[in-house]
Amino acid sequence: MLALSAGTALAEGKTFYWISHGGPADPVWTYFLQGAEAWAKETGNTVNTSFHSGDVPSQQEAVRAAIAAGASGICSTSPDPGSMVDVVKEARAAGIPIVNFNTPDPQADWNAYVGGDLIHVGKTWAQYLVDKGLVKSGDFVWMPVEVPGASYGVEEEKGIKSVFEPLGITWEVTDATLDQAEVINRMTDYVTANRDKIKAMIGLGDMVTGSVKRVWDQAGLKPGDIPVVGWGNSLDTTQEVMDGYVAAGMWQDPQATSYMCLSALLMETNGIPIGFNIITGALYEKDTAPVYHKIMGGN
Repeated sequence: MLALSAGTALAEGKTFYWISHGGPADPVWTYFLQGAEAWAKETGNTVNTSFHSGDVPSQQEAVRAAIAAGASGICSTSPDPGSMVDVVKEARAAGIPIVNFNTPDPQADWNAYVGGDLIHVGKTWAQYLVDKGLVKSGDFVWMPVEVPGASYGVEEEKGIKSVFEPLGITWEVTDATLDQAEVINRMTDYVTANRDKIKAMIGLGDMVTGSVKRVWDQAGLKPGDIPVVGWGNSLDTTQEVMDGYVAAGMWQDPQATSYMCLSALLMETNGIPIGFNIITGALYEKDTAPVYHKIMGGN
């Protein structure tokens, strides 16, 4: 666990907890963490951060540890639908505000949600492929994801289904894991074995979308051979969009998401109820990819 704090506090500092189901090796979580670091530095408060790499019991215990420590507030993702219901209830009973970020789970009684509307994100990807004429009735779409069954993929698939199912477009979600080398190996094996039937790909996570160029190169595919849309919160993906490997990427505003989640908690602790969700996200293509590439430190 990493503790972040500013050298000079604007007021007596409070201690918040930032708890993620992601893994520190996942590129997008670098940017989410940067938002928490910047917020701690600029507000003079302390933020204790932790990654749990899809380990649900570990994340639940991290929330309970924050409650036991008397946290001023907690920002937490939801690793699986319904998995945080009990611990959120415990935080609220203790008078500690807890805000859901990155992966929404309305089953729990969070104070608020900050991040993308994942069902809408899924709809956006699917509708993009349809509207651009990249898929049609009877086509098959491949959808790799790092953690099958995790909240983000489940919600995204719901949105995709709402567009594809009425059109008779079929799909398959495949397991890519959270290990980058294994992601590339599994994706390469799948696309090599199923190339003839794959009409498009939707990357349900940043690691899989950011691996497209390396997979395509290994499988002997050229940019654009298979239309790809998906998450776009990494330099790998912004570069892939600029180079034509990925048609469109979804920017999740990761730094801003963490920053606003912690700001919402601070507001709540100062007696100003949150009372609303903050929805982030924007789909970008080749013309605007350089904007997000620069935000993430690219040239």
